[in-house]
Amino acid sequence: MVMKEYDRWLKYATEDEDLIPELKAIEGKDEEIEDRFAVSLEFGTAGLRGVIGAGTNRMNIYTVRQATQGLASYLKKSNKHPKVAISYDSRIKSDLFARAAAEVLAGNGIKAYIYKTLMPTPMLSYAVRKLKCDAGIMVTASHNPAKYNGYKAYGPDGCQMTSESADAVYAEIQKTDLFEGIHLMEFEQGMQNGNIEYISSEVIERYYEHVKNCSVRPGVCRGAGLKLVYTPLNGTGNLPVRRILSDIGIEDVTVVPEQELPDGNFTTCPYPNPEIRQALELGLALAKKTGADLLLATDPDADRVGIAVKDGEDYLLLTGNEVGVLLLDYICKGRTEAGTLPENPVYVRSIVTTALADEVAKTYGVTPVQVLTGFKYIGETILHLEQKGEQNRFIFGFEESYGYLAGSYVRDKDAVVASMLICEMAAYYTAQGSSLKAELDRIYKTYGTYLHKVDSFEFDGLAGMDKMKKIMSDLRANAPAEIAGYKVVRVEDYATSRSKDLVTGAEAVIDLPRSDVLTYHLDCGASVIVRPSGTEPKIKVYYSAKGESLAQAQALQQQLAVAANAMLGF
Repeated sequence: MVMKEYDRWLKYATEDEDLIPELKAIEGKDEEIEDRFAVSLEFGTAGLRGVIGAGTNRMNIYTVRQATQGLASYLKKSNKHPKVAISYDSRIKSDLFARAAAEVLAGNGIKAYIYKTLMPTPMLSYAVRKLKCDAGIMVTASHNPAKYNGYKAYGPDGCQMTSESADAVYAEIQKTDLFEGIHLMEFEQGMQNGNIEYISSEVIERYYEHVKNCSVRPGVCRGAGLKLVYTPLNGTGNLPVRRILSDIGIEDVTVVPEQELPDGNFTTCPYPNPEIRQALELGLALAKKTGADLLLATDPDADRVGIAVKDGEDYLLLTGNEVGVLLLDYICKGRTEAGTLPENPVYVRSIVTTALADEVAKTYGVTPVQVLTGFKYIGETILHLEQKGEQNRFIFGFEESYGYLAGSYVRDKDAVVASMLICEMAAYYTAQGSSLKAELDRIYKTYGTYLHKVDSFEFDGLAGMDKMKKIMSDLRANAPAEIAGYKVVRVEDYATSRSKDLVTGAEAVIDLPRSDVLTYHLDCGASVIVRPSGTEPKIKVYYSAKGESLAQAQALQQQLAVAANAMLGF
């Protein structure tokens, strides 16, 4: 079957000039052929994601068309005149894949709204809601290496698609032959007859207005003299982030020249990820050269943002947890002082995000809400509030992986609004004679030093996925009684929705959707969370340690990391 499919691709995959040479180059190489054709990219709640290239297990116009045909068939079953919004980032072939998706939608009689140029993920979420679409498509692989691309599907609420909807789309995809089962209309023809339409500048301008409405202290940046270095990491953030910073009065912005323009090759860093120091090296060097107060970095689809703050003569990289806690504290304090904090306010975090934020929230009378990992669950919380006419109760949501959102205008993490609020916060504290570092120290002094680290273990290829499944299965079959010499006192298994107290034997139901996550709470107050990534072939291990000092918390975290490595067989 694999060779038959390989031969079929040699015959029919002629529309992308890169594919046939690739296929001919692997002729006679059984392992290479197997890797491309033994399986198909699976469509889940994160859509598709894979290496760019030829084959059913790769990202190419044919797998994109097949996914879009499945989406179109799904939409037509429940919508009389469905509409879909499309955006794309700077990755290799993103524009080609976005056009291919629009052509399939048009060929199925579905109205496709597409941005005229690359735009961030949050602007796709906004367009879905603003244009009252039934779905959205974002062509991106977020912060993966350059060889990857992806296809995120969104529901009518602007959130990434639910498991139920994704399963239904996947069922339609599996019925669709990627060469013969696709309905197509040429892009230009679709534009002429109105099946394809560019998203208007009015929609873009309304998005910016919503972002600015999230300002906590409007006008604080004007004349503040904040000196900024910014890098969009060759992605979509360059124009939107600079536009919003200009609108709020930040004038001294130096952009890292090597990372300014869109470039899907990401030649300056192997991972265009603001969580990783290597991606920020050029920005840090420029910040030191210019004496900037702050370094700001957004990932290729501009839904995540990372920062480094001036700390004496050097710069300190803050974690996603630290930035999230600082923003939550700033928003709560500022809105309390301004009298704009709503009644019964809530903030939302994922289960792997720091519990320190809960302590900060409670100080201001804000209710913490925990959800599964994945920003769509934060978006769903906003939706549930909106259905009761209470969306204004949501004041902030964040994940430890550098994703933040203030306001309910979009339902995904938004590096544009986060960049605005980070700069506003920095300007305000500078005017008060303080700094982001000083405010973080104040929070740690008040609540204790919380340390959170993440280790990622990669499992490449088809065998890698099987190994990941076996590790999770073995952990469930042989639950550890202790980790690093500390007793496990409670285990939470989100796949079974059960929590068990190992001291009393009491069990409880976890009132969240099922997910492949295991949490071990230890008698020292620390915790270890193990979960496969939803978007990459990795198992992630999250360590949470609290100490009276940073050194104490670090020592505990390092003990946990050594034990977890052994537990996973590394």
